[in-house]
Amino acid sequence: MSISRRTAIKTVIATTVGTATAGLTYGAAFERHHIGMTSATLPVSGLPPALDGLRISLITDIHHSRIVPAADVVQAIELAMSARPDLIVLGGDYVTFGDRAFVGPVAELLGSLQAPHGVFAVLGNHDDDRDMPAALTGKRFVVLKDQQTQLSIRGETLTLAGIRFWTRRAENIARVLKGAEGTLLLLAHDPRRLVEAASLKVPAVLSGHTHGGQIVLPGVGAIARRSFPVWSGLGQQDDTSIFVSRGVGTIYVPVRINCPPEVALLTLRRRAQA
Repeated sequence: MSISRRTAIKTVIATTVGTATAGLTYGAAFERHHIGMTSATLPVSGLPPALDGLRISLITDIHHSRIVPAADVVQAIELAMSARPDLIVLGGDYVTFGDRAFVGPVAELLGSLQAPHGVFAVLGNHDDDRDMPAALTGKRFVVLKDQQTQLSIRGETLTLAGIRFWTRRAENIARVLKGAEGTLLLLAHDPRRLVEAASLKVPAVLSGHTHGGQIVLPGVGAIARRSFPVWSGLGQQDDTSIFVSRGVGTIYVPVRINCPPEVALLTLRRRAQA
C-alpha cells in the first residue's frame, strides 16, 4: 500500500522530533553527569629528562550552581585524586555569573584536593576578582592572578604562570612571564591565548572555557570551534602545545550532547626535535 506525501513528511518530522527529544533527555539526565577521566600526553619543548612523565590533573569549568550539583563536583574531585597526580591545576569558572551563594560551597568541596607539589588555580570569566580567589586561598591553594610561581621538582624548576581571563595582549602576558625560570607552563582559562603564547615561545598552555562545545551535533560539530583555535583536547601552534578541557559543568542549559564532562590527566613528555 502506497503512502501519501503528507503522511511521509509527517513520519519524517515525528522521527526527527523524537530523536532530538531523546537526545536532549539523555544529555540532560545522564551525559552531563557522567564525568570521565581523559588521559593525554602533552608535548613540551625543552622539557628536561627529570620532568618527563610529570602528571598534572586539570579540573576546569565546574560551574557549581543550581544545575550543577555538589555530587558532580565530588565526582570530579574523586577522579582527580584517584589518578594520584604530581600536581593539580584548577582552570577557572568555579561558579556561574559570580553567584556568591556557591562560592563558599564549591571552595569547601574542592578543599579536599591535594597533590605532592600542590594545587594551583586561575580565574575564569565567571569568577569575581575577590570572593572566589579568597575562598580558594583559604583552602591553601595558590591562586595565580597575572602571577607566576616556581616549583622545584626532581631537581628541576617548573614555572607556572597564570593569567586573568581579561589579560589578552601579548605585551601584558609577557610582563607576567618575565623572569620565568626552567620549564614554563601557562595557565590560561581562554584557549585563544594560544596565539599570544606561541608568539612568546611558551612551551605549553592549559585551558578550558569552551566546554568542548557542550552540544556537539552530528554532521555539524560544535559551534565553539568557529571561535577558538582549539576547542577540545590537544592542539599546537608552532612550538607551543595546548590542552583544552571539556570541563565539568554546564551553563545556560543543563545539557551535554556528544560532549561528556571530564577531568584530564596530562602527562608531560619531551617534544621530539624536528
